Amino acid sequence: MTYIIIGICALLVIFILLIVIYRNKYEFSLVKIDQAEEDISSYLKNKKDLLEKTIPIISKELKKNDFLEEVPLCMDKNYTNFELHNFLKTSYNELFKTIDDNEKLLKSDSLIKIIDELNDNEEDIIGAIKYYNDNVVDYNELASSFPSNIVGLICRYKKKDFYNNEKREIFEILNER
Repeated sequence: MTYIIIGICALLVIFILLIVIYRNKYEFSLVKIDQAEEDISSYLKNKKDLLEKTIPIISKELKKNDFLEEVPLCMDKNYTNFELHNFLKTSYNELFKTIDDNEKLLKSDSLIKIIDELNDNEEDIIGAIKYYNDNVVDYNELASSFPSNIVGLICRYKKKDFYNNEKREIFEILNER
């Protein structure tokens, strides 16, 4: 009888230990994901500010009053980082299309400086998104593999979304194995 009680206590201790270990792994992953989201948010705000700086230069040079007119208003729309990223990416591409179509814009030193800052910012965003997606992969692996998925169910951890479909497709392929 004492062996049964000792065995049950040992299993209970192991079960509690597994819950604590995997809960800590979840929490650590969430902290890294939250930090990556903060970084992305900061870089996106910087990108918006830089895009705004191009508006008067290009509007004056091309005599276009409607160039990127939505950019200053985008922060008022309560976009998620995913939506803001897509919106600013579209605006970024529109800026470069306009510059390609009007090479005389490249004579403006202030515009060139802003473009260089935008390119540096874009690299920062790409790095932050890669870091975010890598951490989401780790987190989602916890949520889909045994025994951490049981802890995830108990603690109500849900899978996170990726910033682009490429990572999602890779994760789903790996998950099928």
